[in-house]
Amino acid sequence: MNTASDFNLEKSVIYIRNLNNCPPSYLNDPSRKEFFEIVWLKNENALHALSPHSEIDSKGDWIYLIPPYRVHQLNKAGKNGELISFKRSVLEGEDKEFLLDLFKIFNVQGEFSCLRLDGETAKELASIYSLIENEYQKPENNLIIIKALLKVFILKLVQVKEHDFTSQDINQKRVYEFLMLLESNYQQIRNTDFYAGKIGISSKRLNQILKDKLNKTGMQIIHDRIILEAKRKIIHSELTIKEISYDLGFSDRPYFSRFFKKQTNQTPEEFQKQAKNHIESKFNTLI
Repeated sequence: MNTASDFNLEKSVIYIRNLNNCPPSYLNDPSRKEFFEIVWLKNENALHALSPHSEIDSKGDWIYLIPPYRVHQLNKAGKNGELISFKRSVLEGEDKEFLLDLFKIFNVQGEFSCLRLDGETAKELASIYSLIENEYQKPENNLIIIKALLKVFILKLVQVKEHDFTSQDINQKRVYEFLMLLESNYQQIRNTDFYAGKIGISSKRLNQILKDKLNKTGMQIIHDRIILEAKRKIIHSELTIKEISYDLGFSDRPYFSRFFKKQTNQTPEEFQKQAKNHIESKFNTLI
């Protein structure tokens, strides 16, 4: 685990910095794609476009929760706030209910999630963050203590978003099992029968549960995961479109291109060009 004076993201499982002191080496580090990111902007304008009819003042405390392998990156230059990055391995061994909440608040099927903090919540989180940071900065820091404090911090964020996803039930556990199975198998197995069988329910029942909890069918989620990986490879790898198509298990490039366009309304080449222009023009921001 690295500290503020020892930057080596590849060998790290957790990385904590004040945004004003976040080096370009972190932003550009290829290992960064493996991390969950908690970006806490303090008294800053929101980085995403608010609804035109929103009555919320854009300036305030915002927490962006960015899952691993996402297309958008965040330019932290000149921002006031905190950054906590961690690999999933940090939370291995936690119960399914907690990990399911983690997946939900980080919006693992999308690009990022955002929470607006009120003053009282920001104060509570600041107390927890201070404990995490103090332990992290110690020369002989204790990862067990940091992990425990990080879990408390995340649980507080879950509480903030509890109106979206609160009660734990058997079907939520099944959603978690499906997502875990999907991560290990989506490149080889792309039918819901396999996943339903592993969970011990029918494909029809699995689709009903996923539709209820995530508002998508199993096949839609499988396709989303394939597209997400394709986008990641297009942006972050040196592979050609043809190599990416084979890498993702498609029999030929035209088949992959048709699949990509059906899901995204643009060809892989169009997305590649758009992503390049996005990064150059927006300097890696979320907008």
